[in-house]
Amino acid sequence: MRLARDAMDRDWAEPLDVAAVAARAGYSRYHFVRLFNDVYGETPGRYLARRRIERAQDLLRTANLTVTEICMLVGFTSLGSFCTRFKQEAGMTPTEFRRHARANDSSAIPGCFVLFWAGGFRKD
Repeated sequence: MRLARDAMDRDWAEPLDVAAVAARAGYSRYHFVRLFNDVYGETPGRYLARRRIERAQDLLRTANLTVTEICMLVGFTSLGSFCTRFKQEAGMTPTEFRRHARANDSSAIPGCFVLFWAGGFRKD
């Protein structure tokens, strides 16, 4: 279980398949989901989404990127599902979260630096 959780923590921005993560841990997909839920108290999908939302919160606080750019950087493929999941986790939309987080501090890291660091620019 720890190998699978470590893989999700390390590769959270990549498209992760539950079957592939289960195989890394040496379990069948269905047994892995049940066991992960028993050990960590949430399903692998919920855990991964929570970790992605936590990273999105950091970027919303500090980076000068659009919500769509942050959505894609943290591994979501749909802005709608990102915003819905974000509101479930944080209790507010990403835009509201950013406004609230930056109320006292308006300095943000330029988006080009964040994209370069995260590998968002091609090196051709």
